[in-house]
Amino acid sequence: MKVVIVGGGAGGMSTASNIRRLDKDAEITVITRDENVAYSPCAIPYVLSGKISSFDDIIMKTPDDYKEVNIDVLIKSEVTAVDSSKKTVTYENEDGEKTIDYDKLVLATGGNPFVPPMDGVDLEGVFQIRNIDDGRKVQEWAKTSKSAVVTGAGLIGIEIVYALKELGLNVTLSEMMPQIVPRSLDSDMAAILTRYLKMENIHVMLGEPITKLEGEDGKVKKAYFGDGSCIDADMVILATGVRPELKLAKMAGCDIGRWAILVNEKMETSVEDVYALGDCVESQDLILQANTISHLGTTAVRESKTLARTITGKKSNFNPVLNAMVSKVGKLEFGAVGLTSSFAQQNNIKPIVEKVEALTRARYYPNAKPMDIKIICDCKGRIIGCQIIAEERVAERIDTMTLAITQGLSCFELSNVEFAYAPPVSMVTDPLVLAVEEVSKKFN
Repeated sequence: MKVVIVGGGAGGMSTASNIRRLDKDAEITVITRDENVAYSPCAIPYVLSGKISSFDDIIMKTPDDYKEVNIDVLIKSEVTAVDSSKKTVTYENEDGEKTIDYDKLVLATGGNPFVPPMDGVDLEGVFQIRNIDDGRKVQEWAKTSKSAVVTGAGLIGIEIVYALKELGLNVTLSEMMPQIVPRSLDSDMAAILTRYLKMENIHVMLGEPITKLEGEDGKVKKAYFGDGSCIDADMVILATGVRPELKLAKMAGCDIGRWAILVNEKMETSVEDVYALGDCVESQDLILQANTISHLGTTAVRESKTLARTITGKKSNFNPVLNAMVSKVGKLEFGAVGLTSSFAQQNNIKPIVEKVEALTRARYYPNAKPMDIKIICDCKGRIIGCQIIAEERVAERIDTMTLAITQGLSCFELSNVEFAYAPPVSMVTDPLVLAVEEVSKKFN
């Protein structure tokens, strides 16, 4: 069996490795435009900040490592054509053009950074961070910069602006929406994070997108905003999201949904022997039972396990997603899973919500930290979302809530679940239990 995988990111490389574990004889070829494979894009901001010493440290495997298990990785290669009727893929690299055939084709093409339509985006010093090479360029440019503007206050934007702040730059975070992290946090929880960023000397501009960039001698120097204001900027980071890369999928004849490639629970596209995963596909939302997009590395890795089992003839279905996320900026951790209350309302769900402040440890134990928790339930008490902000212990509680939502637990049921306790690590009544007990009162 000849398997060709287009894309060397988390989805593509995990698929290659999982197929090899299940089939020792498959001929596996990965084609990627990048030079590096099997690295962690999520770690790039922490290399920039100096928390991780080198970009080399976040590269898990090299093409030579894959060669040892008979996986052929073609780097710096661009796929230019897919013919699903002939089952061929054509690619170009420094050695010229070549066409190869396949039995199974996997599209792990990811997404392309969205570039806002404005003047000045082609100036030197304007960056998008898609891969390690982009990270290295930002790192080098920052050495001679005094000020930076990051536009787009999603996860990447917040992590990057904090990294540049830690390098000593005067930084501004610009977001066109009236709050930061709008896909994951409600406005009241986002406000907690915004206050922290401002305390850390990050200038936050909400509801103010950049309208144009201006430069001198071809290098960016100023950023202009919708209200007419202007600030100095020796460098600008465009963290304005990604759009799924669909060119090859369309070429192959795959059905495209509202946002990305349509796949079933086995990661099969509408074209026989063509599969897809990662940022270029739509997933099903567990709560809404409708298609969504999940630009998370964890989703791509989970999808790769299902896809590999499907290709090798084993039964496996990919479960709907909840888009559980967690991040850390400075001392503050924040995480979320499921629906925000605002997104629930947009989808005709009347949310019942409660927000509580608890502690990460027993109140008398040294260094107990505040923990803000927001619980979202539907009108029957079923938990459909959770958001948490604290200086510690956020990820484990988001994981707990992910399991609770996946199992369809109500706030009443979770309030009776047994939690472990010791003064150095928790309160006698866990913060999650406090939160669901409070929201339960709204149903009495």
